[in-house]
Amino acid sequence: MWQNTNKKSDVSERLGRSAEAKKALLAKFKPRVHTPDPEFEKRRGEREAELEAARQARADAKEAQRLAKLAAEAAAVQQEALKEEDAVEAKRAERKARKAALKSEAKAKRELQQELRQVRRVG
Repeated sequence: MWQNTNKKSDVSERLGRSAEAKKALLAKFKPRVHTPDPEFEKRRGEREAELEAARQARADAKEAQRLAKLAAEAAAVQQEALKEEDAVEAKRAERKARKAALKSEAKAKRELQQELRQVRRVG
């Protein structure tokens, strides 16, 4: 009988150890109390600062590109205006030359007619 008791205690010991092992395995999956990382807020602030710096850099680059485009457009408009002014000046110069030529022709014609009149009077 004494052996029978010994066997029962061995079985109960094994069952107990098995139950403890199961509890240990299940304890791994139980949620633990979470302590927040003290560096979390600091890293989050650094990340946000980096993102803000990147956003600002993109905005600055975009603004610089927009200003460059406006400057190029203004230069093109100014160049076009200069071309138009040059064309107007060329037309004015041509018109002046044409008027001067007409005036000199008219003067030459008047002088010729005046000479013809004098020749008729004298002759």
